[in-house]
Amino acid sequence: MNVFITGTDTGAGKTHFSAAVLRACGRRGVAAIGMKPVASGAEQTPAGWHNEDVAALRTAAPLAAPDADINPYLFALPASPHIAAAAAGVDIDVALIEAAYRRCAAQADVVVVEGVGGWLVPVTADFLVADLAARLDLPVVMVVGVRLGCINHALLSARAIAESGRPSLGYVANVVEPDLQALPAVLETLERLLPGPCLGVINWRDEESLAQAAEALVAILTAPPGGP
Repeated sequence: MNVFITGTDTGAGKTHFSAAVLRACGRRGVAAIGMKPVASGAEQTPAGWHNEDVAALRTAAPLAAPDADINPYLFALPASPHIAAAAAGVDIDVALIEAAYRRCAAQADVVVVEGVGGWLVPVTADFLVADLAARLDLPVVMVVGVRLGCINHALLSARAIAESGRPSLGYVANVVEPDLQALPAVLETLERLLPGPCLGVINWRDEESLAQAAEALVAILTAPPGGP
């Protein structure tokens, strides 16, 4: 099964978790590819344009794929894709993204597609991240960046995902503010109010909790049809 990873906002930890899922696939011997259809924010290097998210997915994936399929669109401006594309004088072609995804899916057992920003970020002027997940017909996992204000962001995002009709495989709580006051109460509130399951609570820079959450998702993605 393939999956679309979205987040409550920029910096929620989508890449952090997506790369961990790819590494977990590698440990299980699962042929997996990571894909970032659109990445905004790149710098010029002697080897060409570089984006940290794309590089992280490429490095973590056990199966190689052409750069043009892993990341069809890369923009220098760190902004919403429709704004970054306009600044670069580029029209994003969703059909091109879908074709790249189909090529990845044809050779992999699992494709981890990481969105950009949050669920309702515009990819083009009239096509949202939510529309991209629907176009690729993927179930969704939401990464909650646990920080001040995250309860509202998480509940709004979960409601929007449900209203879009996309199936949800659960969420991950990524504690990006470890000094957040009343952290246990925040986590309890998320677990009580969000549609589950909670695949794991990732403590910032704790590789064990990250690996456990990733393994929980890979178990779902690789379960036999009709299995648990």
